[in-house]
Amino acid sequence: MGAVLGILVLVGAGLGVVSLTQGPRITEVQVDPAHAIESSGSRVILTANQSLAAIDESQVSVEPAVPFTLDAAGRGVGIRFTVPLDDDTEYTVKVADATGAGGGPSTTLETSFTTPQSSIFLLRRDADGDDKIFRTDLTGEKAVPVFSADKINDFRSTSTQLVVSVEEDDSSRLIVMKRDGTDQRDLPLPGDGYVGAIQVSERGGFVGYSYSDKELSDTEGRASVLVTQSLSGDDEPVVTEVGGKEANIFVWQFVPDSAAVLFIDFDGALSLVDRSTDAGVQSLGLATTIQGISRGTYTAIVERLDGSVVELNLADGSEQPLAASTPDYGSAMTITPYPGGTLRHVVARDATGLPQGQAIITVDDEGTATPLVEVGPADSILQACASPSGQYAAVVISPDMTNNPYDRMLLPLPENMETHLIDLRTGDEMVALTGFDASWCQTAPQF
Repeated sequence: MGAVLGILVLVGAGLGVVSLTQGPRITEVQVDPAHAIESSGSRVILTANQSLAAIDESQVSVEPAVPFTLDAAGRGVGIRFTVPLDDDTEYTVKVADATGAGGGPSTTLETSFTTPQSSIFLLRRDADGDDKIFRTDLTGEKAVPVFSADKINDFRSTSTQLVVSVEEDDSSRLIVMKRDGTDQRDLPLPGDGYVGAIQVSERGGFVGYSYSDKELSDTEGRASVLVTQSLSGDDEPVVTEVGGKEANIFVWQFVPDSAAVLFIDFDGALSLVDRSTDAGVQSLGLATTIQGISRGTYTAIVERLDGSVVELNLADGSEQPLAASTPDYGSAMTITPYPGGTLRHVVARDATGLPQGQAIITVDDEGTATPLVEVGPADSILQACASPSGQYAAVVISPDMTNNPYDRMLLPLPENMETHLIDLRTGDEMVALTGFDASWCQTAPQF
């Protein structure tokens, strides 16, 4: 037994000498590339063969460049990406000059991983048959139906689930399912009524929607109240209140990467409430609309009552005017933030105010504007959304509006709609697909 212990001690001591001679090495890497292209906050965790000396953020590099935060302790180095990553891209993470906690030579810890190709969900309504939600690659050649119903009003997706609002028996149902359409289950609603403006909070695990009772009069029933509830279905619907009263909501959005909700009520009051805390409702002044909320920055773009458009810091309430683009295309109908810039929907009008054309322009963080998609007076742009990382854009166009009647759904939209996928890095159109409501969009198109 003594000889065996001696051998073990010698071997262990030998390994210690090797570690001190060679410096730290990676023994394990944890990363989920599929999740990384859909959500911010994904991580690469490197585990070394020994405890490391303190790692500074300046020692870490990511190629292609992407913003990150660092959490390093003991043998672990965690790199958290604050925005989603591009699809179909090889990323290399390096930690330079890493040394053991006990000293010794330094080494560079390095790992690479490749993100998968993107896919999206689209809704295709059919006036003569069932409406269908498809999942497709970005070529449109591998579209697969995952859910169908007589009348699909709207849907949203998370990295693991779909939430679908359908019209049935002159009221709404809210159905949660896996992304392949299996394991369907109904979520309880506050009553017998109508659901609209569905959104989801991936981080908080919530679905939110506008709800109105079917039986509604001047004295009874709820109209356009904001409801949030767990996607798991293990809680009851919660109606948002302001000052102890249920608030009638004009427009609202989930704050990305949180369980917070930003909303404007019928009185024009802009408010913030976080379902994950008991902080209550935070008042943020008066506003007419919420254009969008940036991922990873907690900054909202809102229009104030005087028509000014500002960037509002939701953490401290400070704000600054949204800078005009160069060149300046004038006021935008909608502004959609994405990592690296915004998509802005602008309309050209003649001297009498009639629209002569519409365009989606991209404006980068330096204010440089570039036209992306343009249509003439016969067509209409309904929505523009960016993929989570800002790599692609989905632009919904309704062609030939004169001969393109609206359907009779709770969310009425033209019967013929096209989703044009654009590479935002090059400005090139990739494909045009039939359908709308791309899963990259936080909300459905507005009619």
